[in-house]
Amino acid sequence: MLVFFLILTSCREEIKSISVTEFYDTELFRDIQLEGIYKDSKTFVDLVPDRPYEELVNLYREEKGNPGFELREFVQNHFRDAFVSGQAIETDTTKNMYEHISSMWGKLTRGPDQAIDYSSRIALPHKYVVPGGRFREIYYWDSYFTLEGLLVDEQDDLARSMVDNFSFLIDSIGFIPNGTRAYYLTRSQPPFYALMVDAISREEKGLFPDYFPYILKEYSFWMEGKKEIKGVNSASKYVVRLEGDQTLNRYWDSGTTPRPEAYKEDHHLASDLKSEADKRALYTHLRSGAASGWDFSSRWYLKEGDFGSTRTADILPVDLNCLMYFMEKSIARGYAQAGDGENEALFLNLAEERRSLIQEVFWNPAESYYYDYNFASGNFGRTATLAGAFPLFFELATPEQAEAVKNKLMSDFLKDGGLVTTLEHSGQQWDAPNGWAPLQYIAVEGLLNYGYVDEARTIMERWLALNERVYRDTGKMMEKYNVEDISLLSGGGEYETQDGFGWSNGVALVFRSLLDAMDPGE
Repeated sequence: MLVFFLILTSCREEIKSISVTEFYDTELFRDIQLEGIYKDSKTFVDLVPDRPYEELVNLYREEKGNPGFELREFVQNHFRDAFVSGQAIETDTTKNMYEHISSMWGKLTRGPDQAIDYSSRIALPHKYVVPGGRFREIYYWDSYFTLEGLLVDEQDDLARSMVDNFSFLIDSIGFIPNGTRAYYLTRSQPPFYALMVDAISREEKGLFPDYFPYILKEYSFWMEGKKEIKGVNSASKYVVRLEGDQTLNRYWDSGTTPRPEAYKEDHHLASDLKSEADKRALYTHLRSGAASGWDFSSRWYLKEGDFGSTRTADILPVDLNCLMYFMEKSIARGYAQAGDGENEALFLNLAEERRSLIQEVFWNPAESYYYDYNFASGNFGRTATLAGAFPLFFELATPEQAEAVKNKLMSDFLKDGGLVTTLEHSGQQWDAPNGWAPLQYIAVEGLLNYGYVDEARTIMERWLALNERVYRDTGKMMEKYNVEDISLLSGGGEYETQDGFGWSNGVALVFRSLLDAMDPGE
């Protein structure tokens, strides 16, 4: 893990040899981001300087006191956008939405990358699909849903090359970061790698052993801190210890400063806090929220309507622990294929222990639904969310629990355009009225696992009808959709709604394929 450090002992002392991550802790970086030169804070961290960072920092310190000095002009003179985009995304009105999606893969494909000096981008050795819009690098959990669409579209080689890139990251960095930028190196995202391997292994059965060592290494990353935990209901890194020396996982980020890609926003949110310790704690919770992929949501609030009460790192998330269960099952499978019965039994036992804990910790009998659990307060999460569908996706629920979850999904979460993410209207993008493709996918596949075909069909039909309407109106696939008022586009969050869009494309193709299989004669 890279460490951010910079000691300034004198205004005249030169700063020597700093990396891109160390640059994020300099006066120059802070001044640029707080000045708000760019509407989107991510714009600046994606730019590339014209010389080493230490030279720019020293140059800034020399020039900033000069009469007429303009910070904006300094940035324009010394930073550039080195990104070379793919083909322009244009709508061909002769194509329907599904034909458009198929034509988009080439336009969203990047790589193999050439390393660029002083760039924040982590160069990848194989081709990959970016989400689109402001997201011009590969993202972790997005890629699973994109990959499933690629497989439907018979883009098997591209799907496998994406998995190979993630294998490269695990091998070279030790884990899969949130995205392939240096400013994401303090966190990961929901661990879907084992599911990606499972997906590309469906047709080519002999692939799994090639990727097994990387699954094992990622698991070790997520279990870091287990031996360091001191007491009950306490945490170290990604692991939380409960009663009886049992452990579950949480989202966590090792940073204690504002996110570089959202520096101004995080700094502003913490500005009312008086102590530096409180600010550092808030920054960790905000970063951990980004690690969850749900950035941001009332799911992480301690108090309704209070973004500043975000406490992500205090929460045991049901979705993450279901993903960890699948990882443990996958590792057991790998050891079984290798003929290692002892370790196979070990990981089957770990998976079974986690299965029991998921039922014990996350099932809320009063609400008949799976909730997150706040281990710091000893209470269930404040609100029901679509994360409660993950136990169905991984077939962890009993038939009775699955029926109860189905009932809540159809009565509370189902809207005209599909499933709403939460039941709260907070203004955050991972809340009502927005629906997101990956969560539609998880819920639909979970319902199908328990035989709820009609309910799954209803969700898919409503979601695709909304996707198709927006495509007709705009010629675009969106990152998220307003499922409550299908006449409006989605909104909320730290940045504008993005078009492209990898996981929406992938899920649309999967749903269309599933519906076609249900009605083969139509």
